[in-house]
Amino acid sequence: MKKDVEKFGFFSADTNKFYQLLPTDTWPTILISGIRMHRTKNTDPRRDTLQKLHTLGKIYGKILDTCAGLGYTAILAAKRKSVDEVITLEKDKNVIKIAKQNPFSKELFNNPKIKLVIIDAFIGIRMFPQQYFDFIIHDPPRISLAHELYSQEFYLQLSRVIKNDGRMFHYIGEPGVKQGKNYLKGIVKRLTLAGFKKVIKARQAMGLLCSKA
Repeated sequence: MKKDVEKFGFFSADTNKFYQLLPTDTWPTILISGIRMHRTKNTDPRRDTLQKLHTLGKIYGKILDTCAGLGYTAILAAKRKSVDEVITLEKDKNVIKIAKQNPFSKELFNNPKIKLVIIDAFIGIRMFPQQYFDFIIHDPPRISLAHELYSQEFYLQLSRVIKNDGRMFHYIGEPGVKQGKNYLKGIVKRLTLAGFKKVIKARQAMGLLCSKA
């Protein structure tokens, strides 16, 4: 599939970052100043996204995807017949510019079940009514790049907008492992304080399955 993706990259003076579409054996990933936005070690962006969705089990109704990126999560979620609507948020217009050059992101812009909102998730989460979503996929950048999306304040908002019987997948990776720090303990504590009574490790997807019931 690499041959199907044209090399595309640019530097943004607004963010002082270099953005690049990076081909893989399946769907490409996005590289932002040298940091890959998808797992590519022993997996690929498509398989990685499917694994995250699989962790949630059968999804249906209204879905929130907090960080759109190239749109893979929203696209694959919207393919499920039982899903009515996918709202996906993205604050970086440069990422959207990359997505528009990616043939595998096409449905992000033309699938009527997907609503892309250009806004910072930390701010945008507040515009949704209480208990609006059946499922949430929270797949933020690493904690060093977006600490606010791992904060108590944001987790409280996620808890507010998800239904009482809803489920959330929170990708976390391996935060702090190389530095010898245990960020996971704090993340689980904040999620619990926010109202997620069950927080279970989803090892294969490198995240947490969270529910309020």
